[in-house]
Amino acid sequence: MSTHETTAIGQGAHPRAGAHEALRHAVAEKAPLYRSILEAFAAAKRQFVVHLRPEDVRAALPEGTAADVEEVGEALAQLARWGNLRADPDTSRVTTVEDFNRARYLYSLSAEGEAAEEAFAAFAAALDRRGALQTVALADIRDALGGIARLAAEREPDPAKAHQALRGLAAVFDDLAANAQAFIAALQRTIDLHDSDVTRFLAYKDQLVGYIERFIADLVAIAPDIAVRLRELGEPAALLCLAAEREAADAAPGEEERARAEALAAWRHRWAGLSQWFLGTREQPAQADLLRRRARQAITALLTVVATLGERRSGRSDRSQDFRELARWFAEAPTEEDCHRLWRTAFALAPARHLTVDAATIDARQAAPVPPATPWAEAPPVRLSPRLRRTGSHERRGKPSRIADRGPARALLAEQLATEAAQTARARAALATDGTVRLSELATLDRDAFDLLLELLGEALAWPNPHDEPVEVTTGDGSLRLVLTPTGDGAEAAVTTRDGTLRGPDHHVRITDLHAAPGQGETDDVNGDDATARIVEGARR
Repeated sequence: MSTHETTAIGQGAHPRAGAHEALRHAVAEKAPLYRSILEAFAAAKRQFVVHLRPEDVRAALPEGTAADVEEVGEALAQLARWGNLRADPDTSRVTTVEDFNRARYLYSLSAEGEAAEEAFAAFAAALDRRGALQTVALADIRDALGGIARLAAEREPDPAKAHQALRGLAAVFDDLAANAQAFIAALQRTIDLHDSDVTRFLAYKDQLVGYIERFIADLVAIAPDIAVRLRELGEPAALLCLAAEREAADAAPGEEERARAEALAAWRHRWAGLSQWFLGTREQPAQADLLRRRARQAITALLTVVATLGERRSGRSDRSQDFRELARWFAEAPTEEDCHRLWRTAFALAPARHLTVDAATIDARQAAPVPPATPWAEAPPVRLSPRLRRTGSHERRGKPSRIADRGPARALLAEQLATEAAQTARARAALATDGTVRLSELATLDRDAFDLLLELLGEALAWPNPHDEPVEVTTGDGSLRLVLTPTGDGAEAAVTTRDGTLRGPDHHVRITDLHAAPGQGETDDVNGDDATARIVEGARR
């Protein structure tokens, strides 16, 4: 080896090698060997071993690696030329002139090699990372906000406690946001790639749906508390300044003001991100609401995929498997007559009676049923038109058939719609209240009125209401409006129906029939009749 080559290897890099050269080993022909060698150096460094000889590297390689010491030495030299390793002359074991003239080196990771290994480690960690919907993180954020609120209420908060509380809150929130994004992305990939492993997808979907439903329930329960605490706390400017000053205390001399300003801006940005995640604005909804909506859409998408897979499996046909099964049946047939009967049945080698089945044929069969075991020769004949055999059609080509009269069907539909409209009008009349009353004061309800009340109550109680404010909901057709307000006295309501009694927390309710005109006493019946007339007239048209 020449003096120039020795100097180049001793410096740890080829004269033409750049920083990007340290990544070339990942796409080289012997990439697995190079990666194993560099992982051995990384493991040795974690054990505070700086230099390794070729025989040490060979001993540290995974079991089963097909490489001798000479091949490992060549790989080490190549990695040194790429800049991943630094090669220094090994003179510690020189005992003869021949040993001195023979090239021996001690190898260690170079700065470029360490950076490359850190990049590969981060890359592998990002690939292996699986997002999660962290319910525990929601509870931790709620508790951390409670501690920050107590610190903000103090006259002179402890800077260390304030900094520690804010750092803990920021770490939990960053982890929650990152994991939620990773989980939704991985979930979408699972939905999109369900065809790759159908069995695994079907086994995974039950656990996944239950997992998402539990997170949505916890998010609905905890997110309003977090939003309330954020609104009450606002931006804790004093605590943010204390945290920024404590971080700027380690800045270099002369950099204190710049470090303090940058730290304060960073903390304000984090707090704004936390507020946006749970509060949102009129223009931009809260990220927690978007996450809940996206998780619900994922459940719907998962169920749609499962239904599609079920339909695909039920309609799947494997002709080769069918023929093998048919061959097995033929082999198991006891007699030759059974084989002929199986042949005729499997390939439909029999007259087709269904070609001319009409109303008259059905009436005749109902009047005189034909047992399934009746031979064809003894069964009533089915007469076919010669035109069907010749042209494939029963009817002669010519002018189209007369248009069928749909009058009776429309009258029946109008009658059904009128009945439903009358039932709805009676239900509105039974539910409409004269002002605000308690839920427990409602009279006994029939089944239709009770179903309509349950629909309104379910929609009203589904809205988050941390401040016990009135909640207003309207039916889908805009005919009835319910205003629900908690009583706050802990009383229990019992609504009596013909099918039983509904019990639950009592509320103030005001139910208004929006179809009724203000100031009219006969609002429900009159408007119900008008609605019925409009529906019947539309059906007749």
